[in-house]
Amino acid sequence: MLYKIAHFLRDKLPFIWDLIDILNSGLFAIRYGRKLKTVEDEVLQQYAEMSGMEVVRLRDVPTDKIANFFVAQPEDAYTFFKPHGFDVKSLKKLQRNRSFLAYVLMENGQVSAYCFVRSFFMGKGFRGRMVGMDFRGRGLGTLMNKMMNDVGFGIGLRLFETVSKDNVASYRSALSASNVRIVEELEHNELYLEIIDE
Repeated sequence: MLYKIAHFLRDKLPFIWDLIDILNSGLFAIRYGRKLKTVEDEVLQQYAEMSGMEVVRLRDVPTDKIANFFVAQPEDAYTFFKPHGFDVKSLKKLQRNRSFLAYVLMENGQVSAYCFVRSFFMGKGFRGRMVGMDFRGRGLGTLMNKMMNDVGFGIGLRLFETVSKDNVASYRSALSASNVRIVEELEHNELYLEIIDE
């Protein structure tokens, strides 16, 4: 239900979505801020060591650099991935949003992958990820799913995700990184999944 309401507001009433997003960001920071800092520091360090890459909070990456990452991806990368705008203005808004927990994997100063948990102060989070074209096939999607699980569950969120059965790599990554429960089958061959804390 929250998923459908959020998408309706984001797509049809963006000015209301923006107001809710600002309120949610503040309430989320009050409820989870201190614990998040501790959990994030530990988890990001752990996954940097595991991956051999730099793992950086989105807010700490120059906006142009992350925007260029999205521009460089082929058009078909967006067939199943449309969680937010990818322009500089939209990305700056996300960088300021304290409930949008987003991370970038970097190798040799180059953005290689991006993931996020769009969180709500009432204790739910929705995860998503994109692996750069030149970095696919290295297990980064699965690694980021596990990292997002560790951050989300570490602060006490319930985690959800939508994934298309037609997006084979993302579907396999979601299932290999997590125990899941199918909440609902959606249109366009998509599944609404709850990620189960092990």
